[in-house]
Amino acid sequence: MRAQRSITHSLESSQLADVLERLLDKGIVIAGDIKVKLVDVELLTVQIRLVICSVDKAVEMGMNWWASDPNLCTLGRNNRQTQENEELQSRVAWLEKTVRTMQPSI
Repeated sequence: MRAQRSITHSLESSQLADVLERLLDKGIVIAGDIKVKLVDVELLTVQIRLVICSVDKAVEMGMNWWASDPNLCTLGRNNRQTQENEELQSRVAWLEKTVRTMQPSI
């Protein structure tokens, strides 16, 4: 009796792993809308969209927002720093030009 339980448990976890693998491979979308109305006046609408899939599947579907998010990857952080650096260099160049035009000629 005890041996059957451990085998059953092993099969159940194997089936769960198979379901999770299939779920992450194919993906699933859960969508729902919540509306709050009072006397036919809509006060609040909440639209919920949840996508569950693997990272590979998300990239395949065109969802790779984490690749450019500066809080999640160094590439996004480096891009932001490069952009800020270029902006600062442009501002410094403008300030130097302005100072040069304000100086009296000798």
